[in-house]
Amino acid sequence: MRHQAVEVCRVPCRGPGDLSGVQALADAGRLVAADIVAVMGKTEGNGCVNDHTREYASVAWCHWLAGQLGCSPTEAGERVALVMSGGTEGVLSPHFTVFTRRWIDGPAPAGPKRLVIGTAQTRDFAPHELGRAAQVDATAEAVREAMREAGIDTAADVHFVQVKCPLLTSSAVQRSVDTGLEPVTRDTYESMGYSRGASSLGIAVALREVPRDAVTDDVVLRDFSLYSGRASASAGIELDHNVVIVLGEAAGAASPYRIAHTVMSDAIDGRAVSGLLAAFGEPGRLVNLLAKAEASPDGRVRGERHTMLNDSDINATRHARAAVGGVLASLAGHTALYVSGGAEHQGPAGGGPVAAILHLGDPA
Repeated sequence: MRHQAVEVCRVPCRGPGDLSGVQALADAGRLVAADIVAVMGKTEGNGCVNDHTREYASVAWCHWLAGQLGCSPTEAGERVALVMSGGTEGVLSPHFTVFTRRWIDGPAPAGPKRLVIGTAQTRDFAPHELGRAAQVDATAEAVREAMREAGIDTAADVHFVQVKCPLLTSSAVQRSVDTGLEPVTRDTYESMGYSRGASSLGIAVALREVPRDAVTDDVVLRDFSLYSGRASASAGIELDHNVVIVLGEAAGAASPYRIAHTVMSDAIDGRAVSGLLAAFGEPGRLVNLLAKAEASPDGRVRGERHTMLNDSDINATRHARAAVGGVLASLAGHTALYVSGGAEHQGPAGGGPVAAILHLGDPA
C-alpha cells in the first residue's frame, strides 16, 4: 500500500524571480526538486489584471524546475501546480510555500490523520465560458480528481482548496464577441471576480457545500448565500485553465503536519483564527496561514462604514489584503502569510476561509 509523506517549506524571496532561498534549501539537501508537487506564492504586484509579477514568478519556477529535473520549462509547469497570487500590501511579505510529496510503500503508519495533498488541472476555457457553468463543472471535477490523488475519501477531510484561474483580457473579449459568443462581462477587472466566483462554486459543489442544481449562471456574483468555507481562488493573466490544489488530512499519511480550517465572518474576525490555532491541542510550529480577504460588499464592517469600495486610487482587494494581513500577522507572529484578495463565494460576504498548517512537535 502506498501512503504520502508531505513536507512544507515557507521560503522568503527578494522579488518574484528570486529563487535563491529555494536553491539554498536544495543545495543543503532539505528540498528535493523531484518531490515538489505544488508551490503557492505571494508576489508584490498589484493583484489586478496587469500584475505580471505572477507570470514572472511562474516562469522563474518553471525554468528552475526544468534545470533540476532535466525537462523543458513547459513540462515542469505541467508537472508542478504553480499558484502565484499577487499583492503583498501592508505588512504582508513576499514568499513561496513549497509542498513536496513522497510516496512510501509498505504498511501505513498508525495514528491520527495527517496532511496530504492532491493536484489537478482543468482543460483550457474559451473566453465565454469564464464565470459560467462550464467553469463550475470543470472545477468541481478537478477537485474530485485531486481528492482521489490525495487519498481523501470524504469531503469533511478537505481543509483548503486553492485554485488558480484565468481572467479575460481585452483581446480575449473581442475574439469572443467577434465569434458571436458574448462573455459574462466585457470588463477585464470584473472578469477576475467572475472567474474566482465560478471556480469557488465549483469547489462548493465538489465538497457538497452547495447542491449542483442551485448553481446557475445567474447566481455567480449575485447570490452570496452560496459559498464554500474551504475555497480560495486567485485569478491571473498567466493561464487559460484552472490549476487545483487540494489540502486535507488522511489516515495513514506519514507527514509530520496537520491542517485545519475556519471561516472569518468579517475582515477583523481574529477570534475565529485564534480558536482555530487553539483547537490543534498539541505543540507545533505554525508554518503558514492561508486566507481569503475581501471588502464587505455592503460597505460595512460590524455596522461601521468602510471606504474600501469607494477608493478610486487603490482597488478594494488591495485594501482587504492589507487589513486581513495585519490581523493574521498579529496572531501568527510573522508576516509571510498567504492572504489572497477577492473572496467571491469564498466564505460569507465580507469574510473568508482560513487554513492553518502546523508542523508537529516543533514548539511555536
